[in-house]
Amino acid sequence: MKDFTAIRTRPEEVPFKKGDVLVLFGELFNRGYANGLVEEAEAHGLTVVRATVGRRDENNNLRALTEEESKNIPQPFINVPLEAGFDLEPDSKGQTPNDYLKGLKLSDWQNTQLTEQSLQESLEKGRARFKKQTATFVTQLENLILPKLQAGNHVHFAHLMAGGVPRTKIVLPLMNRVFKGTGDRYLSSKEFWESQIGRFLQLNFHVVTAETFDVLVDESSALREKLKAKNVSTSYVAYGYHGTEVIINGEYHWQSYAPYIQGWAKCDLEKYSKKWFDKGIQTCVYNCPEILTNSSSIFQGVEIALYNLVRSLKREQPNHPITKKMEQDCEMVLKEPQMLQQIFSKVDEFMTWSEKHGTSDYPTWPQHSTKEQLEKMLNLSQEILSMHKNEKQLMSAVLSEIIFKSCGYIMLHDAYKPKHAVAWIGHDAVSKCLPKA
Repeated sequence: MKDFTAIRTRPEEVPFKKGDVLVLFGELFNRGYANGLVEEAEAHGLTVVRATVGRRDENNNLRALTEEESKNIPQPFINVPLEAGFDLEPDSKGQTPNDYLKGLKLSDWQNTQLTEQSLQESLEKGRARFKKQTATFVTQLENLILPKLQAGNHVHFAHLMAGGVPRTKIVLPLMNRVFKGTGDRYLSSKEFWESQIGRFLQLNFHVVTAETFDVLVDESSALREKLKAKNVSTSYVAYGYHGTEVIINGEYHWQSYAPYIQGWAKCDLEKYSKKWFDKGIQTCVYNCPEILTNSSSIFQGVEIALYNLVRSLKREQPNHPITKKMEQDCEMVLKEPQMLQQIFSKVDEFMTWSEKHGTSDYPTWPQHSTKEQLEKMLNLSQEILSMHKNEKQLMSAVLSEIIFKSCGYIMLHDAYKPKHAVAWIGHDAVSKCLPKA
């Protein structure tokens, strides 16, 4: 596959030194990929600098966290609100994009008064605000770390920004129909994406998911030069998604979830990394495997690929205690232990069908859904859920933890000196990066 660069071996462990720093650019939330990176960094003695996206007050003005809100955040913590996006930025008429969508009924969702001119005006205001906030963040970061760093130290920037769903009432019901709608409730992701509301999401996803990475690397250029003068190295990582290699019918094979409408922004994120990498800056976007998190729960069906991680663990690390424990844990949460093999067969069947159907195709990624594909995916997702004893104790939860930790290991150690601007972490790499037995 063109431009497909996969991690195939366990990266060598970097001997980090006292004084090395991990900078979180974005807010750390529970049950997300970045928790694995933070755990790995802390285990190796790095100082973790935390950040926030801020909060909105009663008038929707962006503000820093209060003392009460930040009291449980470990220090050091830079309290500069790094919220990106422009859904709450007024245009020249004083109206935000969200204002134009107020009162819009679900049956009338395509008849919005939101215009391209208004979107661009709000976008530019949001862009200017974010750039200014990032500059303030970098200044405070410099004051915090520069005096303490010595020759041979390393500063590792982790971009945690993603999403960009507008905070307006009409969008979530529409997205629920796009991602979970069947029968009369089905809404074509292509139709939604090409609408004016879809255009709003396209722009907001781009500035939140992709452009923020470009701003981070750009705004930290002066700091990077000061660090270089002290013989302190730097690197930048970001979390991507561009499908994953999993075992299908006994062999590793790339597959993807559809409809992943954030995919276009993730491709833009990759382009920004390539731009800076080509200029000699150590950057890498790591395309991580599918997991189930608080933020991904709207994408029902994204977890289907996750089940096959058990097969990779058994192939790559058959004698590892975690492999044995994972298989046992997965069998225990199912109504019958033999259902695990049934799940593997059903996943293989669906993945093979999706590729032939054209909704899991690497050269044309990302794909929109079709009515037939979405229905098959949602039915399979629900069928596997029904095989569990308790829908609050799922295979996907324990398997997601493995991916958090392995991705954290890779994104700390491989990214110390990344070999590529974009890299894929498949189930094979995840399995090879289990903690050493």
